[in-house]
Amino acid sequence: MRISTKGRHALMAMVDLANHGGHERTIPLAEIAQRQLISLSYLEQLVAKLKKEKLVKSTRGPGGGYMLALKPAEISVQKIVQAVDIFPSLQEEAEDKEQTARYLTEAVWYKAGLKLQDYLKSITLEDVLQNQV
Repeated sequence: MRISTKGRHALMAMVDLANHGGHERTIPLAEIAQRQLISLSYLEQLVAKLKKEKLVKSTRGPGGGYMLALKPAEISVQKIVQAVDIFPSLQEEAEDKEQTARYLTEAVWYKAGLKLQDYLKSITLEDVLQNQV
C-alpha cells in the first residue's frame, strides 16, 4: 500500500509551512514550491484541497500567503493525506459473487488501507516536525 505523490507532497508542504513559521504568519506558496521543488501550479491545487478541509487558511494581497489553520499537534498526517488522496474502499459485493482473484483479494487491500489510516491518524504534524515518528 502506497501513499500517492499528492499525499506525499501535501505532507511536505505542511511540514515546510510549519517549519517556516506558518503557524504564526502567512507564507507565500512560491517559497514553499521553491524550497520543496514542487511545481507552483501543482502546489496550488493541493493547498486548495487542504484549505477546503480547513487545515490551512489564506490571506490575499501583499504579504499574503498560507498558514496553518490549527496547531501542528492538532493535525494528523491522516487528515493531510486524506484531504488530497483517496483511500481504498471496499467495493459492493458482486451480484454473481464470482470468486475471481480480484473479488477474493479486495478485502485484503481494504483492510490494509484501514491499518494504514489508523497508523497515519496516530501521527501528528508536530510528531513529524520533532522527528518522533
